[in-house]
Amino acid sequence: MTRIEGFAAGAFGALLAATLVPWSEAGAMAAPTAIAPTTPLPAPRDSAYPGNIRLAVNAADVERRLMHVHETVTGLPRDAVLLYPKWLPGTHAPEGPIDRLAGLRVSAGGKPVSWLRDPANVYAFRLHLPAGVTAVDVDFDYLSPTTPKVGAMEMGHDVLMIEWNDVVLYPAGYYVRRIPVDVSVTLPEGWRFGTALETDAPQGPTVAFKRTDVETLIDSPLYAGRYAERIDLDPGSTVPVHLDVFADRADLLAPGEAQVAAYRKLVRQAYKLFGAHHYAHYDFLFSLSDQVQHTGLEHHQSSEDGSDPETFTKWDKTEYDRDLLSHEFTHSWNGKFRRPFDLWTPNYDVPMQDSLLWVYEGQTEYWGQVLAARAGMRTRQQALDELALVAGEYDVKQGRAWRPLQDTTNDEIINPRRPQSWPDWQRFEDYYMEGALIWLEADTLIRERSHGARSLDDFARRFFGIDDGDYGTVTYTFKDVVDGLNSVEPYDWAAFLRERLDAVGRPAPLEGLRRGGYQLVYTDQPGDTLANADEQRHRVTLRWSIGVGLDDKEQEGTVAEVAWASPAFKAGLIEGDRILAVDGAAYSAEVLKGAIQAARKGGSPIELIVKSADRYKVVRIDYHGGLRYPHLVRDASAGPARLDDILAARP
Repeated sequence: MTRIEGFAAGAFGALLAATLVPWSEAGAMAAPTAIAPTTPLPAPRDSAYPGNIRLAVNAADVERRLMHVHETVTGLPRDAVLLYPKWLPGTHAPEGPIDRLAGLRVSAGGKPVSWLRDPANVYAFRLHLPAGVTAVDVDFDYLSPTTPKVGAMEMGHDVLMIEWNDVVLYPAGYYVRRIPVDVSVTLPEGWRFGTALETDAPQGPTVAFKRTDVETLIDSPLYAGRYAERIDLDPGSTVPVHLDVFADRADLLAPGEAQVAAYRKLVRQAYKLFGAHHYAHYDFLFSLSDQVQHTGLEHHQSSEDGSDPETFTKWDKTEYDRDLLSHEFTHSWNGKFRRPFDLWTPNYDVPMQDSLLWVYEGQTEYWGQVLAARAGMRTRQQALDELALVAGEYDVKQGRAWRPLQDTTNDEIINPRRPQSWPDWQRFEDYYMEGALIWLEADTLIRERSHGARSLDDFARRFFGIDDGDYGTVTYTFKDVVDGLNSVEPYDWAAFLRERLDAVGRPAPLEGLRRGGYQLVYTDQPGDTLANADEQRHRVTLRWSIGVGLDDKEQEGTVAEVAWASPAFKAGLIEGDRILAVDGAAYSAEVLKGAIQAARKGGSPIELIVKSADRYKVVRIDYHGGLRYPHLVRDASAGPARLDDILAARP
């Protein structure tokens, strides 16, 4: 071996020898032998766990964004494994924030117990307990993000959210639905909370909930806040539905009578669509706050929903986000009760597969849009405006030329919502919106073939509306979906779906709009939905003209997105560039829009002065098509206005 001066041929020498290329006497390279790195983790089994978990979470330290966790876990074997949830329902990916667990201490009978993280699965903690010991105490801190650069905010001065998967370790070897858990939470003094968990008598800052199981616990997040309001959305019902609102200020809490009526109508229209429910009660956990993330995450008996603080007070300006609650509510039927077979797992360590997200999310997105209109949460025109934006997006999306929609169902695993440099080319989670267009096409096709006698509503009732009152889980496969469609309207649905899921380079799936009696057109004026969204979010959308989206919130003229192969792309603009001047005038959104319109009359390119990192450059965009924004217009030549019928409330 090679000798390095100053080091003895001891432990370091052995390590160095392992890094050198060994040769046999014959001159051939030696081949290593694969060795399993650790003992496999115990596989989950469907039998009752012999102990239980007692979980206490102290979430009162909102100033430092800390949660302090104490657990007692009983019924453990001598070689026990505790798991931190990794594969999270609703996110469809291994996104458990294990990096935020700190200060882990394990003890038994007051004496420390050493733990070892499994090197092949960093979410697993191995314990070797003394003889006769079957219970341990576990303490750790959950370090919730203190700034958005660390992650999405979960705790603020006036609002917090607890996802129980962040703050629990559970024993390996069992289905999580078979592991009982008793949980309590300590909140800041005077705060109110909402959750699908049940409690007999909440008193003081510490609240104890009724015994449940780990699966139900993790499916039942808790929101709490200084300013809170609870609104009954189904008065007099034996199956309560509530809107639990948490806001940054008291004046942001109360919706008007017309708004409450729309939320209540959402519940009634969902029941008319599905014909059943799959919960004992339901809570919309609705944060109107800039202190915590604006989120949307489904659960069986609740949903996490976050929107603009002024959602109620500026109702006429915030319709762009109005389908959030209807989307997450639909998931109680599609996603939680009926779930793709490869998204159901016995615990949170078994990997999920996402092959049917175009049903789980795509059809849910479709019903979210439809129910928002049927409930009056959007006007008919606002619903058409939203569909026009979706259709316009896929009418020009370049990534469809190389990447099939089916492949995008892997996106949460490939890229758990990290920023992308070229999203138009890369594609991301298109199974949501493009999936919704496919379901619109299926709906209008059923209506056309049955001469209006049947629709996708019938599929929803037959497929998702079974077993009224059951809030277990029934899985489905691709064949089940095809069979369900055929039970409504016989057709070659397998070929219909596979062509749209697997093909590349085919036109965007806009046939549902045409068959619905509408046509996608472009004008030089945005619809109110896009105009309001841009105004409220300080954005400038020029997607269908020069091919950029700008963010004017922090620094005016900041390029947030460049469409692949667009005029801006060809001119060399990239995300992060900042436009300082347009044709010699200081940048503003109106100056840039004016230059785009003016370029229609002449042959000169639009000239921009741009700051790109620490350099300045002149960018000339050779575009002369004027401003373009998508709209839907009635096309009588296409037949009946089936889309109007789809969006109309059910009596």
